[in-house]
Amino acid sequence: MSPSRDDLPPLKRRKTTSLEVSTIEPHPLRIKPLGNAFIASSNLRDTSTGNFALLPDELIILLLGYLGAEGLLALGGTSKGLYAFCRYDELWKDLFVSSPPRPTFTWHGTWRTTYLNRPPTSLPPQISCPNLYSDVLYRPFYCSQISLSKYTTSITPNNLIPRLTDLNTDEFNKNWASTPFILTSPVKSWPSYHNWTIDSLLHKYSTTTFRAEAVDWPLQTYGQYLRNNSDESPLYLFDKHFTEKTSMGEEYTPPSLFTEDFFSIFGKDRPDRKWLILGPARSGSSFHKDPNATSAWNAVVEGEKYWIMFPNNITPPGVFVSEDQSEVTSPLSIAEWFEGFHKEARRIKGVKEGICRSGEVLYVPSGWWHLVVNLSPALAITENFVPMKHLPRVLSFLRDQPQSVSGFDCEKVKDPYGLFVRRMEEEYPEILEEALKELKRMEGPKGKVSGKWDELVEQTGTSRGGFAFNFAAGGDESSGEDEII
Repeated sequence: MSPSRDDLPPLKRRKTTSLEVSTIEPHPLRIKPLGNAFIASSNLRDTSTGNFALLPDELIILLLGYLGAEGLLALGGTSKGLYAFCRYDELWKDLFVSSPPRPTFTWHGTWRTTYLNRPPTSLPPQISCPNLYSDVLYRPFYCSQISLSKYTTSITPNNLIPRLTDLNTDEFNKNWASTPFILTSPVKSWPSYHNWTIDSLLHKYSTTTFRAEAVDWPLQTYGQYLRNNSDESPLYLFDKHFTEKTSMGEEYTPPSLFTEDFFSIFGKDRPDRKWLILGPARSGSSFHKDPNATSAWNAVVEGEKYWIMFPNNITPPGVFVSEDQSEVTSPLSIAEWFEGFHKEARRIKGVKEGICRSGEVLYVPSGWWHLVVNLSPALAITENFVPMKHLPRVLSFLRDQPQSVSGFDCEKVKDPYGLFVRRMEEEYPEILEEALKELKRMEGPKGKVSGKWDELVEQTGTSRGGFAFNFAAGGDESSGEDEII
């Protein structure tokens, strides 16, 4: 039986400045990085795993993924080396997500202890494996411990996301629709800003089920996880149905300058657009663009979020996009991306970064790449919308990338682009005509949307190469951004 809220330590709203982890603790099993094996007399992964020693660590984990709980427990009892591999928590997470052992459960701090329903205090002491050297086993633990403060502070002035008290709609459309910014005032006027805390929602909606990535849990259970997990990439609650199962949708209103939304003409057929976001420190979203070329606003009600963003025509380092742009691959956790690519990313012209704090709202223009990570437990609301400025880009996306269109009910909406154009012709014919003219201008003679970098390449005859990161001048969406700051 899950504990009541009274059994859980309270989470109070507090001012935080960064994710503060100053030192890396030893691995619970005393496993060390592979490089240490070069000065060691032996490695348990070679001497204590039998024929598995012939395989790379990645392949060992892949094969162990075919075992169930009983198999992992049995194999882990045969040697110290296999004991360490069979305790790899991602194996137990996959087991839990694919086939939860019980309809109701208590979170016990790790996926293994939760799957087995055994609090850590009831388990026998862990077997120490100080002579086992493996990056595969050590890296997730290391990434769950590293401090992000060195990456989220000391932001250079040129990189800073502009911070404004507020804007009116005319100022937004004229000067700000194509660059990220943070507003510090509108959210503080919401009644919900003064009434909502993580604690209050855990109490009010404790038994209500929410979606957190691949699992649907009662909020009380997610609260247990939020307070006590050591995952490299903590589960991020990202629920699009929260307004249907709570009264929260009635307790806030979008900032006035974000109320122009041409997707509203879809009515009941419009794609998903509202999400409740909740997560512990280190949880977040890796690099992505918002769906259907929409823009978005993200309001932080409690906590702090670090953002790093790139214009549409600059692919972030460490991110790989398929030729038709339908698939985006970033084979790294957020922490590992920071370790491997953040320094390079900060040197790229056009990058924007900043911290959105409690009571503030950040604007994401159409097409901008963004990564966001919680610096503390954080609660936020986000909505996607289509302002006038980005109507041509949305039309282009719906028409030219149907394989990437998302959020529609496919049974009801077979042709999102055709439906959108028909509805626009009925409601806003003159605006549609101007948007199509602008789209034609943006496409140029080659029939594709281009930006300033494309124009520069066309003029100089230079082909795109591996150094595009460092020399990209920013596309149409980021024009004038040096002058704005």
